[in-house]
Amino acid sequence: MTQTDDVNSITAVIVGRRGSKGFPNKNSRVLGGRPMVVHSIEQARQAACIDHVIVSTDGEEIAAAARAEGVEVIMRPPSLASDEASVDSAVRHAIESSGVASRRVVILYANVPIRPRDLIDDAVQHLEKTGADSVQSYESVGKHHPWWMVRVGENDSISAWHQNDVYRRQDLPPAYFPDGGVIALTRESLFTVEPDAPHAFLGRDRRAIVNAIGSVIDIDDEIDMLVAEAIIKRRETVEGGP
Repeated sequence: MTQTDDVNSITAVIVGRRGSKGFPNKNSRVLGGRPMVVHSIEQARQAACIDHVIVSTDGEEIAAAARAEGVEVIMRPPSLASDEASVDSAVRHAIESSGVASRRVVILYANVPIRPRDLIDDAVQHLEKTGADSVQSYESVGKHHPWWMVRVGENDSISAWHQNDVYRRQDLPPAYFPDGGVIALTRESLFTVEPDAPHAFLGRDRRAIVNAIGSVIDIDDEIDMLVAEAIIKRRETVEGGP
């Protein structure tokens, strides 16, 4: 790890709140025999580009797990841990509280334990190569294409979400969604705050890195937990490592 006052260093901030309405306590659950946040910590440490790792949380269990790994923990105030608080505000708080001078920052979600092994390095390299403000990972929507979505109204009536005459999957235009795997961005972009533009922190020049379908697992329910457990077990037994 390099000194945190080095502007050329790269800091990874892992964000994980204590609460979650959709899937309670998801960031403090145990997965594959380890606390959820530890998976992201290990992945950040395995990335060749990362010089410093910070965990931002309001949860004591998450903080304890991170400290046990020797990682710096920034406890966020309640105002940055509510359902309405933005991720970027928590990351800015972590960077300012830590005092790191890094000009490039990587954001990782604590509830994403499964990522492609080189994803973090690939995102940072793409950021540097393109000179973009941010690089975010995406995944193809596959068969769940928005053109085939519908609205269900009164008496179970159906209306198209988007009018079109496409019947073959092959004819659908490519569409992608942010998979939660990684966000790499410049410090200048991160600290751009516009109240009426919630994604202003991603900057004007936003680039994508596309992951294979299913290569990132974002834990939001019990099914995601089962899938992640199965992938971890396969990696340990078949590939010989976490």
